[in-house]
Amino acid sequence: MVSVESISSVPVSQETQSVRDLWQMFRRRRWAVGIIGVTIFALGVAIALLWPPVYRSKATILIEEQEIPPDLVRSAISSYADQRIETIKQQVMSRATLWKIIEQYNLYEALRRRSATEEVLEQFTKDIRLEVINVKVVDRRSQQPTQATIAFTLAYDGESPEVAQKVANEVTSLFLQENLKTRERHAQETTAFLKQEAEHLSKHIDELEMKTAALKQRADGALPELTQLNMQLMSQTERELLEVDRDIRSTEERKRFLEGELATLKPNTPIIAASGERLLDAGERLKTLRAQYASANGYLFPEHPDIIKMQQEMEALEREVGAKAPGEEVGKRLDGQRAYLASLINKYGEDHPDVIRGRRVITGLEEELGRIAAQPREAYPLKPENPAYINIQSQLSSTAASLESLKNHRTALKKRAEDYAKRVERLPQFEPEYQALQHDRESSLRKYHEIRSRLMEAQVSEGLEIQRKGERFSLIDPPDLPGRPDRPNRPLILILAAVLASIGGLGAGVAMEQVDETIRNPAQICLAAGVPPLALIPYVPDAKEIQVHRSRRWKMRWVGVGAAVVLLVLGHLFWYPLDVVWYAALRKLGLT
Repeated sequence: MVSVESISSVPVSQETQSVRDLWQMFRRRRWAVGIIGVTIFALGVAIALLWPPVYRSKATILIEEQEIPPDLVRSAISSYADQRIETIKQQVMSRATLWKIIEQYNLYEALRRRSATEEVLEQFTKDIRLEVINVKVVDRRSQQPTQATIAFTLAYDGESPEVAQKVANEVTSLFLQENLKTRERHAQETTAFLKQEAEHLSKHIDELEMKTAALKQRADGALPELTQLNMQLMSQTERELLEVDRDIRSTEERKRFLEGELATLKPNTPIIAASGERLLDAGERLKTLRAQYASANGYLFPEHPDIIKMQQEMEALEREVGAKAPGEEVGKRLDGQRAYLASLINKYGEDHPDVIRGRRVITGLEEELGRIAAQPREAYPLKPENPAYINIQSQLSSTAASLESLKNHRTALKKRAEDYAKRVERLPQFEPEYQALQHDRESSLRKYHEIRSRLMEAQVSEGLEIQRKGERFSLIDPPDLPGRPDRPNRPLILILAAVLASIGGLGAGVAMEQVDETIRNPAQICLAAGVPPLALIPYVPDAKEIQVHRSRRWKMRWVGVGAAVVLLVLGHLFWYPLDVVWYAALRKLGLT
């Protein structure tokens, strides 16, 4: 029986009415909502199941500092770790290296058949993942917080776990080997460069030394660095010249004095006879005998015994006094006799006996002069006997030798002073070139010593790298064999599919309800008629409809149970095994 109720007797709030309307709408459109939601969820499940799995094998490489403190041995590699990692990445991931790995492990077989080489290499590059691990540290020099790279990870995404692990191992080995080779090569290149620069500077310094030596030889002491010395030496030489001139004047005066004293003395001591008369010495007797010989030649023949006797006596006296008959004295006597003969001829004529005798004397003197000239001169040392004469003669000889030495010394001093003056005058001629050479030499020497110091440091650094004592990459976590795929994230896909299925189903139901113009509640009647209805007659289902409704509920329950079972099976197969989840839950709850 249908009961009729007044609208005013059923007070319902607007919020309750709205929720009830939504529930009624869901009940009316449940099949459309269910079909669309299930379809969307099925598509999500299909995507999660059919998406090819991608496995990631990852290695962790630690950047270890050098074993020897940097304060003792400084490394030749001064770049930061992240810069070196990026450089090594570019070297390792070259076209030739990547293609060799692709062919070695037969990667991207399908892609290689349908795409170009560049696309295959680009895909391989995308599948290699490199991530650096940075930490905050305090800089030792600036004492400021900064970021430091202490490690980095290398990973490869492959279609199978084994291939992903092998490729990750290969790429990791290439990184480690390239780091060692790069550091050694950089250290060796640094050492070779510094050695070449040192040799070049050494040759340049040798050339400058040769040029400087040639300039010094041409300058002959006229150098800027010797200017003060040249001036001092020139002043000293002038003072020495004044002293030598004073000594020469004094020595000349002494020589003249000694010569005067010597002229008043006889070489030999006078001989006194028993009668008290003074006897002639050998020199005086030689002079007297020569006068007698010249006079006897005027009236005696050369073969006369007196002439021969006088010649023998003269030779003996000449040997005694130490010299032969001097030609100069005989020549003077000859000239005097010729002048005397000329006066006799003018006075008496040619036939006068005095003239004839004078001619004989001249003839004898000429023969004597010829004899002296023809005979070899033999020096016989004259040994004075007078002690006073010997003393004065010795002093005179010493004074003459001193005077000669002083004159030679003065000549040498004058020449030396002239040399010093020329050096000072020639200084502006060589100073610019010499200063340029010295400046170039000093700068080259300074740079050479600096290069040599750096070369020694580079050689020590090279030994550090060769012996593996410098900064190095250490593999602390080798590439593992992935146990589950890294992509796709199937649980997330299923969750998104469920959310989208719910939104899509409800959205479809709301859309269908909006386009349906059927009046189903009093509010719609009020909107359509403009007046409220008088009464509301509810729908009363019969027994058959109730039975059908119950049957549908049980079917929906079984469908829900089946869907839950399917979800559990899918999660067990593609996400986490249920036994692992069970033991993890027990561990969280503290029951194990």
